Amino acid sequence: MPTYDYRCESCGYAFEQFQSITARPLRTCPNCKRQRLQRLIGTGGGILFKGSGFYQTDYRSESYKKAAEAEQKAVTPSTPQTGSTKESKGTTTDAPGQKAPARPKRTSVRGK
Repeated sequence: MPTYDYRCESCGYAFEQFQSITARPLRTCPNCKRQRLQRLIGTGGGILFKGSGFYQTDYRSESYKKAAEAEQKAVTPSTPQTGSTKESKGTTTDAPGQKAPARPKRTSVRGK
């Protein structure tokens, strides 16, 4: 059952009323008892699908998205590393016989 917004045109009293869709709109103001009550047209509530078959990550908050983006920037360097002449398979030609430290693996931010 939806919640409707009402406002009295006489005294300005505003309130919400939980009613059935098939119920007739209220006309009498509970504050001044006059027949000047109007049901307001609202935008309604957003639909949020929950349960199996829907992705939880579809409705992430803005703070979560910003934190995930900051984490991804921290893992991925923005400038190339200096001192390395070869970047294939984790080896460099700086010191013979030594391997460069392994790069961290990228992880998916979107979830499972």
